[in-house]
Amino acid sequence: MLLNPRKAERKPWEMVIIGALYAAISLFLVDFLFLKNYVFEKHVSVLIVCFTVIFSIPFFFYMIKHEEEKDTKIKSQGKLVKEHGRALATLSFLFLGYVIAFSVLFIVVPKETTNTNFKAQIETYCLINARYNIEQCVSSAFEGNLLLATDSRRTVNIKEGMDRVSTILSNNFYVLLFALLFSFLFGAGAIFILVWNASVIASAIGIFARSNLANLPAGLGKYMLHGLPEVASYFVAALAGGIIGSALIRQEFGKERFWHILQDSLDLIILALVILIVSAFIEVFITPLLF
Repeated sequence: MLLNPRKAERKPWEMVIIGALYAAISLFLVDFLFLKNYVFEKHVSVLIVCFTVIFSIPFFFYMIKHEEEKDTKIKSQGKLVKEHGRALATLSFLFLGYVIAFSVLFIVVPKETTNTNFKAQIETYCLINARYNIEQCVSSAFEGNLLLATDSRRTVNIKEGMDRVSTILSNNFYVLLFALLFSFLFGAGAIFILVWNASVIASAIGIFARSNLANLPAGLGKYMLHGLPEVASYFVAALAGGIIGSALIRQEFGKERFWHILQDSLDLIILALVILIVSAFIEVFITPLLF
């Protein structure tokens, strides 16, 4: 499914539908091909992510190429930031589509199949939220005993909160760095990290919703309040890495416009770091008060 980034930027909200289609088609296709395969059945949760990535790579690649072209044509830094903002909105809506589709499918698909489809994601959720009791967390999630699998932290104590912010940022900085490097080295490589994060967030939403679609809006609110800005920072970093990589491939190094592209990319990296820090504070101090 090839899409024109220019058209997508004019109506970015339509990318929710595209992202949902990519995720849903990938899940059903992987289930059809591999769910009853003795070898691949164990890896279905990762294959779903890989198929979603495959669907998404052409659009992500041309989006990065389109953004690099803007750098060579637009000299005003303010206008350039505004143009990159359109790309960020487009990619954020695409990500939201992934999350919504994976969340709905987590809830409506039979429990046994869901446990296979999201096995790695559930284990990741438990690794983050129940680090000292992972096996019980995974077991209770698989059984549908979601009360035990949910590790709710509602503390807003400043000292403990700052400790949590530090822990979250130390983890998220690594993800940001990988998004930057993957995009720089492989062009659209960062899309794997972003789709993986979408599937993990969707699993957390599914666990929170307790197999009830009526709870889906609350689950989306709980995790997307900080999740969207967090992922937006990864997208910004991915755009920065991809823009630099694309300029190098086009042999722009040493030319005057390359230094303009490099400056723009550094600005994007700084912006990504700021957004990431803000999202961590939202996760620790705001989300627990609302959910």
